[in-house]
Amino acid sequence: MRKHLNKKLILNLQNRKVYKMSTTKHKEQKVGIFVDVQNMYYSAKNLYSAKVNFAEVLKEGVSKRKLIRAFAYVIRADVGAERDFFDALTKIGFEVKEKELQVFYGGAKKGDWDVGLCMDVIRVLSKIDVMILVSGDGDYTELLKYAKSQGVKPEVIAFGKTASKMLVEEAEDFTDMADNTNKFLIGGSK
Repeated sequence: MRKHLNKKLILNLQNRKVYKMSTTKHKEQKVGIFVDVQNMYYSAKNLYSAKVNFAEVLKEGVSKRKLIRAFAYVIRADVGAERDFFDALTKIGFEVKEKELQVFYGGAKKGDWDVGLCMDVIRVLSKIDVMILVSGDGDYTELLKYAKSQGVKPEVIAFGKTASKMLVEEAEDFTDMADNTNKFLIGGSK
């Protein structure tokens, strides 16, 4: 069981992980949530052969605070039930941002939302107190630094095993989804 202590490092002896925790969560805070769906999908699939329960991720992120906007960034790859999944994200409360999978000459494929996610954060930053990034991608470390420079508290929700150490260190609060797989995962070997 972790306790929230203002900007102090907490050692979780059972898992030998170090977390930076904060007590500055209160109901008047305005939050924006930005979910890198691909990053979370592959982390859950590779670690647990499971899927992420995005409804619980949203609930955990908001934590009884005021939700201003919640974005989920997805890649369309024309694989079966993806439309149903995108619709489910919308019903949960996410604004779903879609982008086509890029296929390059020679067969290489690319699909990411890094720049788009960052631009949305910049657009929303003046309206929120807390920016919640749901991703373990270390490329977002500079985004967290920028949010801090603008007086916005950055929080990260991700799987500790696949989260960038630099990203976790830059966050003022980190939620390791692996600490509660029954809550954050659907199916698979938890």
